[in-house]
Amino acid sequence: MLHVSGLSKRFGENLLFEKAHFVINAGERVGLVGPNGCGKTTLLRIVTGEERPDAGAVRWTIPRERVGYLPQALRWAPGARVGDILRGSQHLDEAHWAREVERLAVAMASAPASEREALEEAYTVALERLSFAATFASEHLLERVLAGLGLEDVPPDTPVAILSGGQKTRLSLAKLLLSEPAFLILDEPTNHLDIGALEWLEGYLASYDGAILLVSHDRAFLDRLVTRILEIDPQTHAVRDYAGNYSAYVQAREREREKAWEVYQDQEERIEQLEEAVRRLKTQAKGIEQETIHYHYRKVAKKLARKAVVHQKRLQRLIESEEHLEKPIQGWQVAIAFDQVPPSGQDVLLIEALTKRFGERTLFEGVNLTLRQGERVVLIGPNGCGKTTLLRILVGAEPPTEGLVRWGANARVGYLAQEQEALPQGSTPLEAVRQVAAMTETEARTFLHRLLFSGDEVFTPIERLSFGERARLHLGLLMLQGCNVLLLDEPINPLDIPSRERFERALASFEGTVLAVVHDRYFIQRFGQAVWAFAHGTVRRFADLADARRVGAALGAYEE
Repeated sequence: MLHVSGLSKRFGENLLFEKAHFVINAGERVGLVGPNGCGKTTLLRIVTGEERPDAGAVRWTIPRERVGYLPQALRWAPGARVGDILRGSQHLDEAHWAREVERLAVAMASAPASEREALEEAYTVALERLSFAATFASEHLLERVLAGLGLEDVPPDTPVAILSGGQKTRLSLAKLLLSEPAFLILDEPTNHLDIGALEWLEGYLASYDGAILLVSHDRAFLDRLVTRILEIDPQTHAVRDYAGNYSAYVQAREREREKAWEVYQDQEERIEQLEEAVRRLKTQAKGIEQETIHYHYRKVAKKLARKAVVHQKRLQRLIESEEHLEKPIQGWQVAIAFDQVPPSGQDVLLIEALTKRFGERTLFEGVNLTLRQGERVVLIGPNGCGKTTLLRILVGAEPPTEGLVRWGANARVGYLAQEQEALPQGSTPLEAVRQVAAMTETEARTFLHRLLFSGDEVFTPIERLSFGERARLHLGLLMLQGCNVLLLDEPINPLDIPSRERFERALASFEGTVLAVVHDRYFIQRFGQAVWAFAHGTVRRFADLADARRVGAALGAYEE
């Protein structure tokens, strides 16, 4: 269905990928991975025809109209309403496709042989669209799709501009799925989706008959859906193909790294042996020449010197050959490491009869929970249920309607908000670090380098940093402040997969207590020792995500 050959793209001096080759056949589900900035979205835009490559070609064996694309950046016309977006879509216009079928039939009757194949393909597509539009009209397919995506209660006259991020993503998905494309291209379809919506989308895509090419940082999503992984390597700028799901890809890459180091070390040992042989032969030859003028021994010295030259040339050929391997590059990811934190009391946090209302709307009520020293607890629930509000109440940024929040002895709380509003605006990363820690400029720059801030980036105003950069800086500041309790609101959303894994390793070494709002199930399963889940108007504690799922907590409703 999709054939990509020799594809290359650069922006100025920045080469994204070079000579990319891959084929995606009917029914295949392929994940595209790589660190942020490596060119994943650019590759998708080239494949869909929205951007031109510098070299190479993209060939489709199906009409472009059969390709459905969900971009990461969603765009809507000013004043657009939900009903306009869905019912006004051309693929649902039965009259339009009836006219198109008639036009193509007339065109085929008089077309030369060279044009008939293209016209026949277009005619087939128009017939399918006409049949689909008729089915939609008679079976109310729109209502069924909206119900599946949790949008059935959104009035058709609702302005798109006031929808939440999750609702906009689902609206785009609804429009895309209603068109029944033969090939789906999805750029971060899991953004802004809660766990319930993620699992609904997984279920839909698992039964989808067409081909899929998708970008996602959700490792559980990739594990359960894809059968191949395409990786854009930012070091070699190659697009590499791996069989299996995400976990199989990780194992294959680890084996490759181990093999590369083995081969490199073998090469370095061979080089060292040749260098030692050259040094030894030269030393022996020189020693003989200096110690005697005897013809026989000086002849031996010349042979040793010639042998040293032979070894020297062999060494030079090895170093200059195409088979010579450079030292394998280790990916430069967030080098976060938590220092030892001061201990807190055993009962870190007590929540008693906590209730929060906004006017007549009750977010939650009667919450009674305890957070103990050293626990790693994940807070989950549908979008809009009150997760962020609960964290804000815990840190004193929002008052409760009823109930008490009591922090234990020696609890030093660090809060990483979704919008990082606590960061000192108007400052630079360098200034922010030196405001909270007694460091010289050199020490502060070294610390920031561990957080991937290098060169003049340390002087960039905080308000101009990307979401991911601000998240890294905020986490670093919490480290410097010696916090022994971390409240994290969606800490890994802006991070790519390698940085998420580094973040997980950092938290694993953190000796304090953590309460984190996370939708990443891979993270939850590896990190969470317990789950606090919104269920039936309150928040309850569960042993794990599976326990919460069994009673329907956090998964039964998806209101925004």
